[in-house]
Amino acid sequence: MTTPSATTPSTAPATGQPGHAPTPGGGPGGRGSLGPVGLVLAGGVSVQFGGALAVTLMPRAGALGVVTLRLLVAAIVLMVLCRPKLRGHSRTDWGTVIVFGVAMAAMNGLFYQSVARIPLGPAVTLEVLGPLALSVLASRRAVNLVWAGLALAGVFLLGGGGGFDSLDPLGVVFALAAGAMWAAYIVFSARTGRRFPQADGLALAMAVAAVLFLPLGIVESGTKLLDPTTFALGAAVAVLSSVLPYTLELLALRRLPASTFAILMSLEPALAATAGFLILDQALSTAQAAAIALVIAASMGAVRTQVGRGRVKGATPSAITPARRD
Repeated sequence: MTTPSATTPSTAPATGQPGHAPTPGGGPGGRGSLGPVGLVLAGGVSVQFGGALAVTLMPRAGALGVVTLRLLVAAIVLMVLCRPKLRGHSRTDWGTVIVFGVAMAAMNGLFYQSVARIPLGPAVTLEVLGPLALSVLASRRAVNLVWAGLALAGVFLLGGGGGFDSLDPLGVVFALAAGAMWAAYIVFSARTGRRFPQADGLALAMAVAAVLFLPLGIVESGTKLLDPTTFALGAAVAVLSSVLPYTLELLALRRLPASTFAILMSLEPALAATAGFLILDQALSTAQAAAIALVIAASMGAVRTQVGRGRVKGATPSAITPARRD
């Protein structure tokens, strides 16, 4: 999913994970830090290879069909595991979780439309600009102009000198729009986390997203969604892109500070490029690789700037863990 969402001004993630004080020896510099770091990296690999699998599934089910299967299976799994309470919530609570679900559905739908048109690595890189912009705007520090400049330089390189002549323009627009929805997702994830215990709000929002997308998937793919092979592959995408990363990263965050987590998540464009190369044979040019490196550097820099100001108050990147995941 990748993000500097730990740097947003919110105070509670939707996942409701425990606090981030590291256990003895479990900090980033301790002997036990390899465990949680490995869990985060494993989650990132799972996400991006799930995204690559989704691309291979699109000829069978279409982009909207793949999103439908992913959201539907993930919603069922989360609802069964979390068993959220449906009573005792106010209208504002339900309004918040519904908007969260809408942002989740839009984020996934737009991103999958993007990877149907442009390579996975550049798509994730462009999408990361949404959370990165949110982080820079929330900071209001002059140094963040440096990170914004690095990100813009990356976009310039990614577009082949500014013209995006090497990428499908519509795919670029979809990726940028997905990034904007990702930023909205982070904001409403935090608001949902303050109103619902544990991962209840996340499970309910995932169900909302699945219900919203189901008609679109049926219109595009119809009975193809019921094909056993297609459904099984869609379920695999849901597990790789949502359920497994969420579980791994939730475990990691019990021992890993939010700032370290955010920096590790900033590596996801590189993981996406690797998955695209290994599974989809999507090789990157030198300029595109440099562009991804610049955006990763900008994301890490923005995270470290926010940490330096002491603005990470428990709002961790886990807020985006289950929903996107490319």
